[in-house]
Amino acid sequence: MEFIAWLIIAALSVIPFLTLLPHFGVNKNWAFAAIIPLGALVLLWVLAMKLKERG
Repeated sequence: MEFIAWLIIAALSVIPFLTLLPHFGVNKNWAFAAIIPLGALVLLWVLAMKLKERG
């Protein structure tokens, strides 16, 4: 049961990153780093820095 919950949470965090990362010029395969909670935080930081670069 815990594994199913983990899969659902992983999918809910990876799918948005799969669509957002290419718009910011980052390879979409990096979205799978969001499976790890710290990886999601790092990806959010990268997106924030890219957004700041755009002005």
